[in-house]
Amino acid sequence: MKILATGGLGFIGSNFCRHIIAAHPRYEIINIDKIGTGANPASLKDLENEKRYKFIKGDICDSKLMNRIITQVDAVVNMAAETHVDRSIADPPSFIQSNTVGTFTILEALRKHNNEAKLVQVSTDEVYGEIPEGSFEEEDAPKPSNPYAASKAAADIFALAYYKTYGLNVTVTRCTNNYGPYQFPEKLIPKTIVRALKNLKVPVYGTGKNIRDWIYVQDHCKAIDLVLAKGQPGEIYNISSGNEMPNIEIVKEILELMGKNEDLITFVENRPGHDIRYSLDSSKIRSGLGWKPRFSFEKALELTVNWYLRNESWWKPLATRKILAPTPWKLGRTQ
Repeated sequence: MKILATGGLGFIGSNFCRHIIAAHPRYEIINIDKIGTGANPASLKDLENEKRYKFIKGDICDSKLMNRIITQVDAVVNMAAETHVDRSIADPPSFIQSNTVGTFTILEALRKHNNEAKLVQVSTDEVYGEIPEGSFEEEDAPKPSNPYAASKAAADIFALAYYKTYGLNVTVTRCTNNYGPYQFPEKLIPKTIVRALKNLKVPVYGTGKNIRDWIYVQDHCKAIDLVLAKGQPGEIYNISSGNEMPNIEIVKEILELMGKNEDLITFVENRPGHDIRYSLDSSKIRSGLGWKPRFSFEKALELTVNWYLRNESWWKPLATRKILAPTPWKLGRTQ
């Protein structure tokens, strides 16, 4: 199988490319990435000499490029996206362009030039919005709370509409918060690790009681792989691990692993539209495709902290003053 991985130099994308090459000796990967915010060529330096891996610098919104590449592959895994909620509040248009228009461009290329290929649209739990109690199931309607989530929800709806109208082989995955190696240091876990290492204050929004479900990125990549192989056209698959924790507890666990004092924590003004809790019911992918997470939260968090401590050369060029600012959404809004 030849797979087009979009956004393969990003966090989930780079881990997915590495997973496919290791897990499937006969698979080939074409990775297209515009190398925007969140992408880092160093993330796949270990695949540079791999014959089954090819990189193309390009934008998924480029219809001519996508029309040409789409004819060469058996499947597309769309992971190309602007993903940071804070930046989406500061700059919504770039999120609509990458996340919604980009997905639409892929769908049009498939419709016109390769309607037999399979598309896995990699989405997020944020499209559902917050849920104070219980867990969202795949049939629940999207109710996004911020521009990032809205742009992803729109992309999902387009993908499912193209299945319904044109019969494209489309599946959608919606996953909870990822963590692990190669995550851009603007996100909570790597940002906490980097700032704590520098003995800088670690910002926590509001009271820190916002709850997220955390999944190790390698478990997510395995789930995408299963959906690619066994997922049914037109279906949505929630992916969750059951590690629901308040943000403040995540930060405290990281500081404990690093031997740092909790007085580094500083509470900052909450961001607009900050959902209190996300939660997904992933019974469908567990019972239907046989997936379950392999890594415990405690072990995977320790692996993640140790990776960042050992790989300063990877994250240091990315840890700019703007990226590590305590309230990036506010700074972005005033620019």
